[in-house]
Amino acid sequence: MKILHTSDWHIGRALYGRKRYAEFKAFLNWLADLIEREDIDVLLVAGDVFDNSTPSNYAQGLYYGFLCRVAALPERHVVVTAGNHDSPTFLNAPRELLKFLNVHVVGSVSDIPDDEVIVLHGPDKEPSLIVCAVPYLRDRDIRTAEAGESVEDKERKIIEGIRVHYRTVCDAAEQKRERMNKAVPIVAMGHLFTAGGQSIDGDGVRELYIGSLAQVRTDVFPESIDYLALGHLHIPQRVGGSNFMRYCGSPLPIGFKEALQEKQVVLVEFSGNVPVVTTVSVPRFQDIETIKGDWQSISEAIDNLKLNGSTAWLEVVYEGAEIAGNLREMLDEAMEATGLEILRVRNNRVLELAMKGMDSEEMLDDLDVSDVFKRCLESHEVPEDQRPALLSAYREVITTLNEADPMEQ
Repeated sequence: MKILHTSDWHIGRALYGRKRYAEFKAFLNWLADLIEREDIDVLLVAGDVFDNSTPSNYAQGLYYGFLCRVAALPERHVVVTAGNHDSPTFLNAPRELLKFLNVHVVGSVSDIPDDEVIVLHGPDKEPSLIVCAVPYLRDRDIRTAEAGESVEDKERKIIEGIRVHYRTVCDAAEQKRERMNKAVPIVAMGHLFTAGGQSIDGDGVRELYIGSLAQVRTDVFPESIDYLALGHLHIPQRVGGSNFMRYCGSPLPIGFKEALQEKQVVLVEFSGNVPVVTTVSVPRFQDIETIKGDWQSISEAIDNLKLNGSTAWLEVVYEGAEIAGNLREMLDEAMEATGLEILRVRNNRVLELAMKGMDSEEMLDDLDVSDVFKRCLESHEVPEDQRPALLSAYREVITTLNEADPMEQ
């Protein structure tokens, strides 16, 4: 069987207010073409299909339109699991209908392990692959809170809860394989943060309590797994150096700091139970670029882009020694009659002076929720020794809010 491992589509995500639907549409068209061209049997989507739990009608249209196109190809399967950005209830709602299109959706954990074990059949109608479709494991799914718990107690319980869940689901998969009396490979999916995983500031991975503290080690995953398809981290990477435990990363750059990353999807081909793993580069559907330096450097960079006919979206970071109070006006003049578009301007010189008491151009978008809370602690002069516990409690509250499913409210 040929399997394509993807994750973190984040359909509907904007970049500093700029809608990106054209990019998402182009990616999904490219992905459908790849599935047909490479004769892919199974597409895996390991979480974060959408960027938020209440996707727009247009975002939903792109998703369902893609599934219909893939379903029209003979003998194709799609397995979708929910990520931390997805609404489990929303993804699950059409699951029974989607089964008729060979689209298998697991939006939330189940008390019945078999609900997360999907047996896929090949063109010969014989079982060819077992998928342990484990969605994002929310705090409430895997541990029971107790009064007076320490941070260490919570972390230990979360990691043990993840370990037990994977062991239970994989045990169910092994039992199915034993009954088949056939060496069918087992692929597991997940949406979590593994120890040593690489991420980038501002890459869109929320500062989750479960993601920042409970980073799981590879020994959490049972040895029966022949390939582990992970989502959540946007940088393509192996886990613990293994070629068979991977993050494929996000197919589109989520922010400017991902602009230079080579995005990819992972192609996994089984002959027996040993997978052959290769990667396929994802084209860049919209150039994004950061320009930084003094005014002369910025101006020259814009001129070079103009000469090349670029239509890139730009982040401009001014680092000149002189105060450029009219930076925005200068940029508007330089951008006239071009296909370029500036989405973000950061005047580091003004910001540096602001730290000494002058007005700042720092925007709320420059800060994450933890930064805002840290500023609050500073402004109220909370003693340093009390801050770690307060920050930990705050992050747990934020996680609870992020994990709330509006479809269930």
